[in-house]
Amino acid sequence: MTEAEAIGNQSAGGIAARFRSFLPVVIDVETGGFNASTDALLEIAAVLVELDDDGNLTPREPIRYHVKPFPGAGIEPASLEVTGIDPFHPLRPAIDEEEALKAVFRTVRQEVKKQSCNRAILVGHNSFFDLQFLNAAVERTGIKRNPFHPFSSFDTATLGGVAFGQTVLSRAVTAAGFEWDESQAHSAAYDAAVTAELFCTVVNRFRSVYETAP
Repeated sequence: MTEAEAIGNQSAGGIAARFRSFLPVVIDVETGGFNASTDALLEIAAVLVELDDDGNLTPREPIRYHVKPFPGAGIEPASLEVTGIDPFHPLRPAIDEEEALKAVFRTVRQEVKKQSCNRAILVGHNSFFDLQFLNAAVERTGIKRNPFHPFSSFDTATLGGVAFGQTVLSRAVTAAGFEWDESQAHSAAYDAAVTAELFCTVVNRFRSVYETAP
C-alpha cells in the first residue's frame, strides 16, 4: 500500500485512522522457557479488536492453538509448573508451530485487509517477550508472509502503569474494573482475552484526548 493510500485510509476513519494504518492484535504465548531462540512455543492465542457503533474499541473472542515443541526445543520444568502444560500429553490437541502460525497469520491478514490497514502490530503484556517468540518461530519455520511489524508493539504493562498505576497483569485488570480468575491464568487464551480487555479500556479512556488533539 502506498503512502497516499495509507493517508486516505486514515482520513476515512476506523481503526486505520486511530492507529496510523496499523491493526492492533493481542497475542499471548505460553512457552517452555524464556529463551526465544531455543525454548519451545507451546501455545499461541490471538484476539482481534474492532470499533463498535459508538466508536469504542472492543475485543473479539480469542483464537488459540496448542503447539507441538519443535525438534530439540528447550523445555524448563519450572515453566511447565507455572503454565500447567504437559507438552507430550497424548490427548493434547497440539499442531506443528508452522501450522499454528499460518492459521493465526491468515486470520490476521484477512482482518488487516478488511480494516484497510497496512499491517498488524502486536499487543501484549510485556509485549517484547511475545514478539521475540513470534519472530523466532517465524524464522525457524521460514514463513514469508508475517503480517506483524517486526519490532514495534503495544505493551499493556506500560499502558496499565500509565492508566491505572499497575504493571502486573492481574492487578492492572482488576484496577480496570474486570475480574481476575487465577485458576485460568497462564493459559494463552485467557491471558490474551484479559490483555485485550485491558488494552481496549485504556484506549477508550484516552479517546477524548485523541479526538481533540490537533
